[in-house]
Amino acid sequence: MSSSSADSSPNSSKIGLPMFVLMLNLFIALLGQGMVIPILPDYLKQFDAAGTAAGYMVAAFGAAQFLFSPIGGQLSDRFGRKKLIIAGLFFTVISDYLFAIGHNLPLLYAARFIGGIGLGLMVPSVMAYVADSTTPATRAKGMGYLGAAMNLGMVLGPGLGGMIAGFGIRAPYYWAAGLGLLATVMSLLLRETLTPERRAAAAERRGQRTSVGRQIADSFRTPYFHYLLLALVMTFGLVNYETVYSLFVEQKYGFDAGQISIVITLGAIIGVICQIWLLDRMVRRFGEMKLIRLSLIVTAIALLLMLIKFNLIYLLLVSALFFAFNSFLRPTVGTLIANAAGDRQGYAAGLNTTYTSLGSIIGPLLAGWLFDVQLNLPYLLGAVILAAALGLTIGRFGRVVLFDKEAAHE
Repeated sequence: MSSSSADSSPNSSKIGLPMFVLMLNLFIALLGQGMVIPILPDYLKQFDAAGTAAGYMVAAFGAAQFLFSPIGGQLSDRFGRKKLIIAGLFFTVISDYLFAIGHNLPLLYAARFIGGIGLGLMVPSVMAYVADSTTPATRAKGMGYLGAAMNLGMVLGPGLGGMIAGFGIRAPYYWAAGLGLLATVMSLLLRETLTPERRAAAAERRGQRTSVGRQIADSFRTPYFHYLLLALVMTFGLVNYETVYSLFVEQKYGFDAGQISIVITLGAIIGVICQIWLLDRMVRRFGEMKLIRLSLIVTAIALLLMLIKFNLIYLLLVSALFFAFNSFLRPTVGTLIANAAGDRQGYAAGLNTTYTSLGSIIGPLLAGWLFDVQLNLPYLLGAVILAAALGLTIGRFGRVVLFDKEAAHE
């Protein structure tokens, strides 16, 4: 690895410019998503809609990621990380603007779909960029930085959304679109990390895998398929919490947009702190798989605790518990996939996002429908699914993981 790469890698004592720009990109992209959370109940009331519509919005986003993440991964290996990052950001700008001007549900669904395209193109390229610039030993730290930036967007998004909504319920999305344009311009400062040799190797594979269905079929034969399956089941369980959270808190506690913003912001700050300062330490102490098991257990318990109504302090503590251990799950699984991907980081990152998106399609649809049936049901289902994901980390699956981990150290 060149000195320039090392200087900008997460292994450095400080965050270099490329990593800062990547973190800013993800932060801004997720900021728009975070803004929708506290104002979603009031927003949907304009259309006489509730949980089912919220599920459709999240599912539209996940469906676009599902369709375009494999394409984004392949294009990243073909044209380079930088171009796909810029293109993905621009799609998020379009998405935020359409959401700001939308006056009917179909247009809002379309806006969310376009936003999913943007992240489908950008996220695999960002993950591949970090994988290019790090070693297996430092990759978890790099992925943790990315996860922290995404969480920070989700943390500040609700707070900013609640404050800016004072100028109009659509105002937050105009702000998000403007910030997205700024991030797009800043991305021009990135250097390309895809070497000519790896670009040539990608060119030799060009045309071999084009359809999403074919890539999913081929993923069964990858050495990291078991990690992809874990990402799918894990995401399916987690999005039950995220999809209907603001609606749940509004109906169960009677909170308004400002109070919902406070709860989400304070709880999610814990997740950011954990990813920046604790993730690397936890991985070194427990190892990736033990940390995943612990996180699945705690997040499942947190979902069940959400069903018990006490007061604001209790809700803050439970939310903080969920956000803290949720912050460990996604970057740790992403690290396992990246470490097993060899020289096909873009392709593997695309598959990772694809499997995550599958969970993000099915989970929200079910959560929204169940919420309209009975508001506690999405959290009961989420706890069950996360417990099922825990089952994937033991037995034969666990032995495969152990084998792969030992092979990686040889």
